Amino acid sequence: MSNAAKFGKVAVLFGGKSAERAVSLDSGQAVLDALLRSGVQAEAFDPQDRSVTELAAYDRAFIVLHGRGGEDGQIQGVLEWLDLPYTGTGVQGSAIGMDKVKTKQIWQGSDLPTAPYRIVSKETDLDAVIADLGLPVIIKPVHEGSSVGMSKVEKAEDFAAAIEKATQHDAVVMAEKWITGREFTISFLNGQPLPVIRLQPPADVAFYDYETKYQRNDVEYGIPCGLSEAEEQSLQALCLRAFQAVGAEDWGRIDAMQDEQGNFWLLEVNTVPGMTSHSLVPKAAQAVGYSFDQLCVAILEQTLAKSA
Repeated sequence: MSNAAKFGKVAVLFGGKSAERAVSLDSGQAVLDALLRSGVQAEAFDPQDRSVTELAAYDRAFIVLHGRGGEDGQIQGVLEWLDLPYTGTGVQGSAIGMDKVKTKQIWQGSDLPTAPYRIVSKETDLDAVIADLGLPVIIKPVHEGSSVGMSKVEKAEDFAAAIEKATQHDAVVMAEKWITGREFTISFLNGQPLPVIRLQPPADVAFYDYETKYQRNDVEYGIPCGLSEAEEQSLQALCLRAFQAVGAEDWGRIDAMQDEQGNFWLLEVNTVPGMTSHSLVPKAAQAVGYSFDQLCVAILEQTLAKSA
């Protein structure tokens, strides 16, 4: 690629210390390989093994750090301080997007539909939560991604164990009303929505959990997604508003549900989505003609405007 020199020396940030390290290593290696194939002078940079002060030797950074430390504004803040252009969402949008409760509060304040929730702990009156949200619910650590520490709770007696499991990953835990219906994901590139994908996990799993996302090959990915053209456009418009409301930019992903009455509900935002062979952004980009290598270069190109 003749114009790859315009990027200079690129640090591909992956690995890190979060619970999603293994996924980040896979994603980051895939991105690194794609950039190298495209002629970019790219190098692996794992913040677990190297001091972030060494980033000053680079011209820009491609962030493929999932979870805490990489997706929550921390590394973005370091890069801002170093005056180093980087891919994706900035400090504030990253911090908000990594916090499921803050994201929901902003969506609610923007009149965007998101499932009702309660913050819960071992001391919470669980009967009151059940009266409020009903059963089943899904228990989530507030500051984790990739479905780490999540559980579906269908019976009151399973509530405490699910909270205990989530607490192993985060001090803040939420219970969210379970939405029965179809699950969709909406990816963004250059700040605009790509074709909607319908996620159809196999019948033997309760929800699209960590194992289903990364270790199984029997998930169905519907492109086209099965919605009417009007419904798909409506969902894309809704998710674009939601993406912008939290301050997300450039590229990312929002997960949503359509309940049995046809209503859409926003679940959460991902500001550094997976880039593995199982990942959703590459699938959506492929549907509009991007190869994986072209997608990685397109994401990196967004840093040029930031350094102009």
